[in-house]
Amino acid sequence: MSILQSPLTRKLSAFVALSDADLETLARYHRRRRTFQAGHEMIHEGHKNQSAFILAEGWACSFKLLPDGERQIVDFQIPGDFLGLRSILFRTADHSTEAVTRIEASEVLAADIFASFAEAPRLAAAVLWAASRDEAMVVEHLVNLGRRSGEIRMAHFLLELGARLSLVGIGDKSGFDCPLTQYHLADALGLSAVHANRVLRILREDGLVTFQKGRVTFDNFAGLKSLANFDSNYLDQDGPFLR
Repeated sequence: MSILQSPLTRKLSAFVALSDADLETLARYHRRRRTFQAGHEMIHEGHKNQSAFILAEGWACSFKLLPDGERQIVDFQIPGDFLGLRSILFRTADHSTEAVTRIEASEVLAADIFASFAEAPRLAAAVLWAASRDEAMVVEHLVNLGRRSGEIRMAHFLLELGARLSLVGIGDKSGFDCPLTQYHLADALGLSAVHANRVLRILREDGLVTFQKGRVTFDNFAGLKSLANFDSNYLDQDGPFLR
């Protein structure tokens, strides 16, 4: 894949116009391409000196594991996202990351990141934007867990996923392919699997969104946005999906 076509380039270009030098630096990020099967844990909470990864194909999730074995999914990663960026900036990884599907990802070492920041300040600013955007999404997820009903949580989450996927060219207002199970959704949204299933049924019966056979279909995009009171400013992106 050309660096111009990579999901990461598409994503960072939404923030700043990347120069040829920036693109050359980005290309170096992709030198160590690796394949991981679904279920492989790429980042291990508590481990030191871990690499980060750039996701090129497939989906992953970041999570915290509780002492009793319960898991809280913090977020899902899609093509163009960094996996474990904090793991190379912190001395110890503060979360784990696992492949949800078979994925293609490029391993990025701390030295790669620090060298690129020195050589390409515009690119450094774009990576900082991406990291800040991820933090803004985590804040929104906290509001989801603490203050929104199950139906609104689900609606907001699916709209956010659609917006993120549209930025890298794999989602639009009609919907998107989605490999997540109801167990993934339950872990991420603080619901039981039974509750998550019931919420999806309610949204489908209300004619708003259908999630079946690995596909999210927005049946009434405007109605779903209205239900979720979806304000996309925290995503800091433009495009047809958000108009």
